[in-house]
Parts: sequence; C-alpha cells; structure tokens
Amino acid sequence: MDSEELLAFLAAVGHAQRIRIISELASGQLYVSELARRLGVSRPLLYMHLERMEKAGLVVGRLELSDDGKALKYFELAPFDVRLNVDTIVAAVQRGRTGDEGQQSDRGTP
Repeated sequence: MDSEELLAFLAAVGHAQRIRIISELASGQLYVSELARRLGVSRPLLYMHLERMEKAGLVVGRLELSDDGKALKYFELAPFDVRLNVDTIVAAVQRGRTGDEGQQSDRGTP
C-alpha cells in the first residue's frame, strides 16, 4: 500500500457513519434500502458514503434483480487487513517514492 492508498483508506474509515456501515456489512451483503433503514440515514447520503468506501476498496457493490423485477443494489465488504503503526506509514511513504530519481532520504543521508 502506498501513501495515496493509505490516505484513501484512512479517509474512508475516518467517519462515524462509515464505521457503522462496516459494522452492518460485517454480517454479509445488504441492499441499499435495507442498509439505510438499519442506519437511519437517507439513501442519497448512504450512497455518498458507499461511493467513497468503494473507491478506497472497502466495499463492493453490484446490481441484482429481485423476483418481482426490481433492480436492487447490494453492497458487501471487500476483504481488508490494515495494520497501522509507524512501520506501515514509513513503508507507504517509501512505496510512494519508488521511481523518484534524485530523492534524498528523510533521514539526512545523501
């Protein structure tokens, strides 16, 4: 994970509603209307959060047809495992610099 991916992940989980979404989806996929009811939020607001989470790779959405022909958008968690510590941050920054030429080290060595 590079620094941009780490920042996207942190931004995606850095909101109380998005933490609640993860908690609800931990038990399995849900369609948007059901998820909105469980969380007590509007569908447009929920879609805004889900879009940010999908861009960060935390959730996956897909359309399915119900028995009566209605299109239902389902979301489920994507597998993720992020350990956040100093080493994770340093590694992410270093990955972001891969390919940069003439870059001096942050540790003061030329």
